[in-house]
Formats: sequence, C-alpha cells, structure tokens
Amino acid sequence: MASFAQKNELKAAKKALKKQDFITAMTALDAATPLMAAAPDKMKAQYFFFKGQALAGKKEFRNAGASFRELKELEERIGKMNLSKKAAPFLDAMIKEVSERAIQLYGESSYNEASEGFYTTYLLSPVDTSFLFNAAISATQGEAYDVSLNYYKVLKDVGYTGLSVMYMATNVASEEEENLGTKQQRDLMVKSGTYSNPKDVSTKSRRADIVKNIGMILTLQGKVDEAIVAVQEARKENPGDLNLLLTEADLYIKLKRMDKFETLMKEAVALDPTNPTLYFNLGVVNYNQERPVEAKVYYLKAIEFNAEYADAYMNLAVLILDKDEEIIEEMNNNLSNFKKYDALEQQQKAVYAEALPYLEKADGLNRTIDTVRTLLNIYENLEMEEKAVEFRALYKALR
Repeated sequence: MASFAQKNELKAAKKALKKQDFITAMTALDAATPLMAAAPDKMKAQYFFFKGQALAGKKEFRNAGASFRELKELEERIGKMNLSKKAAPFLDAMIKEVSERAIQLYGESSYNEASEGFYTTYLLSPVDTSFLFNAAISATQGEAYDVSLNYYKVLKDVGYTGLSVMYMATNVASEEEENLGTKQQRDLMVKSGTYSNPKDVSTKSRRADIVKNIGMILTLQGKVDEAIVAVQEARKENPGDLNLLLTEADLYIKLKRMDKFETLMKEAVALDPTNPTLYFNLGVVNYNQERPVEAKVYYLKAIEFNAEYADAYMNLAVLILDKDEEIIEEMNNNLSNFKKYDALEQQQKAVYAEALPYLEKADGLNRTIDTVRTLLNIYENLEMEEKAVEFRALYKALR
C-alpha cells in the first residue's frame, strides 16, 4: 500500500511538472514526504529530482538547491548519477537567474537584497566561493555588519584567495584587449585570426582584503582589540604581506598607540624600502611626538622616492616654520634690546628662507588658500615685493 501511494504521488508530481503546475506538484510531493523514509533509493532519487524542479518553478531557489544536493549525495552513494545529470540544467538556470538579479540589485544600491542573492547563488554553487565574497561585500555596503562578518569568517576559514587566471587576447578589429573566459576559447579565437597576442593574467589575491574587512567591521563594532588579533593571525600565515601589516598599523592609530604604529611602519619600510607613503607616515609620527629632526629625515626620504609628494613638502615647511613661534616670543621679550631684537629678526628670516622652497613646491603641486596665505606672509617678511604683490592678488581672489 505504501509503495503504491509513493508511486501515485510521484506520478502526480511528474504530470503537474509537465504542465508547469508547480503548486500541484508540491502538494503531491508533500503528501509523499512521510512515505520516503521507507522508499527504495530509486524512488527517493525521483522524489528529490521532482521536488527540486517544483521548488525552482516556485522561485524557492535555496530549497530547490538543497533538494538537488540531496539527490546528488544519494546518487553518489548508490553509484548512479542519472537524475543528477538531468538536474544540472535546472541548477545552471537558477544560478544564472539569481546571480544576474543580484548584480542588478547591487547596481541599484539595494545592497542587502543583493547580498541575499549572492549568498543564494553561493548555496546553489558552493564550489564558487566568489559569490560568497560578493555577498560579504554587499552586506558591508548595506551596513549589515554581523551578516558580512560571518561571510568573511567563512571565506577566511576555507582559505579563499580569489586567485584566478584571465585568458586575454587582443581583438584584431578593435585593437582592444579582452578577457575571453577560458583558455580553450581564447586559443580557438587566436587560431581563427580574429584575436592576437594571447597571454595569461593572474588576478591579485583577496586574502588580505578579507582580513582587512574583518578588522574594519570589528572596529566599527567597537571591537578593535579583536580586530588586531584577527589581523595578527593572518600575518602569521603571511608575514611578508604589506597590506596586512598596514591594516594592523591603522588599527593601532585608532587605539592611539603611536608607538606600535611607528614600529610597524618601520617593519613596512623594511618590506618596501622605496615606498614614499611609508616614510611620510613615519615623518608624521615623529613630528607628532615632537621629534622634528627625525621627522625631517623621513619627509625628505618620502620626497626622494616621489618628487611630486605635495604633502611631504608642505609638512616640511610646517616643521621648519614651527621655529618661528619661539623666535617671535623671544622678540616680544626683547623689544627694548635693539641688538638682540635685530639678531632674532635675522634668525626669523633664515627660518623663512629655509621653509620657502618647500612651501613653493607644495603650492605648485597643490595650491590652497593656506599655501598662498603662508607664502604671502613669507614674501612680505623677506621683502620680496614683486612676489608679495602677486600673491596678495592671489589671496584676494581665493578668499
């Protein structure tokens, strides 16, 4: 009797599926569900196959994917993959529909809905963890930080890197380089003569970005100490990763631990000794800790590796002009001592003369009202009347 009932319900489901009557198919399958525990494997396979189709038709994609997975696991156990092969096109169609919709939602800034879509796509195709990465990014954009953090932790635990190879070639007609998807497709197009100059391009690892984002989310949640632990664990696996090192350094800034920040910046310089930004950051740290001599060395080093580093020139000028405050105070204390006052005035002009070329360079690279005002003041004090006239007009125009 049970076997007869099982067969009848499955036949009814199959008949309804042919008519694309997914509700009737699910009603029949629901009736068969209690009977499936005792059913033979062949009948169970049909049940999972029909259920996956019915749920896909009802747009219940996650449940449909789960049913097709159960089918695959069953057929792998019994050594026959007949229905799993037939289920593959249904899975592919679902993956295509859900992922395309997720991309559309992301483009519309519906980030949390997009995240749900990308996560569903990942559940349908767990081997492609890039969908989970997209789900994490979308959840972060939507400020669903707990959801995003969970996805990133899964990616970290499974060792996701996002590394892949792009099979590039140049379109002969447009002369533009294109990614042709697979090596076979690329080689075929090159052989046809429509493409030339084939090459393989490896993408950058996303491992550091994942850990960095975990740290960022934990920081936003006020868990900076946990963020540091997460980054340090990742650094143990990748001691030469500059991005991870800089992520940890940035976290110490949030804790106002400038001593740790400086230590890590020095490590970073050892890893990347020609990086001007690292020297600039060390200059800022030393300046803030009232070590102007050391700060100046680092700013000059930054300029050595980037002659157009406007902020480094500006900070050098500011560092030098700091001496002016002390000189002015002493001048005010010696208003009646003309000899002393004149000597201090000469010191002041020497300070202005030292700062001038750095300030002029900063102004030339990135003009602001501050650079113009400061230069105007220096030109006036150094009695450079022609430049003072020019910059007086500039300053008025910028105000």
